[in-house]
Order: sequence, then C-alpha cells, then structure tokens
Amino acid sequence: MKLVCAGMTDVGCTRDHNEDDFYLSDGDEALCIVADGMGGHRSGEVASAMAIRAIVDYYRETIPNSQDDYDETVVNGEPLDLNQERLREALKIANSAVFEAAAGDEAFDGMGTTIVSGYFTEDGVYMAHIGDSRVYRYRHGSLEQLTPDHSLANEYVRMGILAKEDVEFFPYKNVITRACGLADQVEVDAQFESFGDGDLFIFCSDGLTDMVSDAELEQILDEEDDLETLCETLVERANQNGGADNITVILARVHDT
Repeated sequence: MKLVCAGMTDVGCTRDHNEDDFYLSDGDEALCIVADGMGGHRSGEVASAMAIRAIVDYYRETIPNSQDDYDETVVNGEPLDLNQERLREALKIANSAVFEAAAGDEAFDGMGTTIVSGYFTEDGVYMAHIGDSRVYRYRHGSLEQLTPDHSLANEYVRMGILAKEDVEFFPYKNVITRACGLADQVEVDAQFESFGDGDLFIFCSDGLTDMVSDAELEQILDEEDDLETLCETLVERANQNGGADNITVILARVHDT
C-alpha cells in the first residue's frame, strides 16, 4: 500500500485569525489529524495546536512492538485491537492536555477543539474523532461520510426530531455535543475501515462542509486527480460560497503497490 497526502488550511473570508490546525505524514507514521479550535482571545488556535502536538508526541513515544502483547486482552468477546485503542488513547491524552492547560490559565479558560484523526495501516484506516470535523471516503465516483457528527443537529436527526434534509436550515446546527478539552473526560468514537486501490479519504473541518455541500464536494472530486490542486479548489470553493469559518482539508489517497 502506498499513501499519498496533501493538506491545506485557510482563514476564510470572515475570521481575523485561523483557529484550525492540521498534521499529516504519509511516511511510516501514516497519520492524519484535523483540529478546529474554539475559545476567546485566540485560545482556540492554542487548543488545536496543543491537541495535535499531544497526539503526535504520543504516537512517537508508543511505537508498538507487536500485536501479540494485546491478543490476550478481550473486550466484548473480541481481542483488543492495538491500533484502534492506541488512537483512542491518543485523543484522550490530547483532551487531558487541553483541559489542564485551560484550567491552569485564565487566558485559556473555556478553550477546546474538535479532533478528527486517521492512522493508515496495510489493512485499512483507523479513525477516531471528537466533535463535528469529519472523514469522508470517495470511492468510484461516490462520496460517503464515515464519521458521525457529535452535534445537536445530528442527535436530533438520530432521534427523528429533525429531517436530514433540514439540517442546513437548523439554527443550532453548529452546536457540538462533544469537544476535546472542555471536560476532564471525553468519549472518543473510534472505527476501522478497509480500503481499496484509489480510495480517497477526506479529513476536514466544518469550515469546508458548511460551505460546500456533499453533492458539490463529490463533483469537485470527480473533476480533478491532483491532490494539491484539489485542496486549493476545495478551499477556494468554500470561500466563494461565503467562507464563514476557517477551512481545513487533508486528502489521503491509497494506491496498491
């Protein structure tokens, strides 16, 4: 498996600074992270950078020797998956780092960040997230959202209170139900997806998805193959459509070798 990545972040058209951050590595580490910070006095950008640094540091300090050490640990009748638990633990450590920093400095009070992350292996991609930043998969001309938003709107859709097609007009659609750093503990959603040759994974903040519909996103992905150009086109389209927030996108394409 060969992984090719590109990433880009942009302040957008209405914000005076960028609280988003991202990290990508398509080498042996094969790690992609997007963070969308929140908080006053520019502390959002501190939260997003701090969370990413905590995840990357954890990954570099905990390079696993073998899955064998985990095979005897059973959860719900299944052996514990080292890669999934490692990614989940990394996000929990990021949550603690941001929470402790906010608790220790009035300037950072209330800061937090969304996190969406992916760790690519030969078998597939492990994903973990907190908040409403997303992962999509684009396969054979079809776009699929892989991560559920931790948002009030999505909860209402899940409970049947709100129709999915009405989310765009829901006045509280940007209210999130989970974030990294707002409490000392947080629930992290983790999942695994296998991949095929040519699959494209999109990691992004809501500054992209609020401005560019899934249908429009799918059309843009269908018209261009170069990942750097695609990043630029997606950011440009989000800004053309209003650019109401910071915009961040990582594209990761899988190739058989």
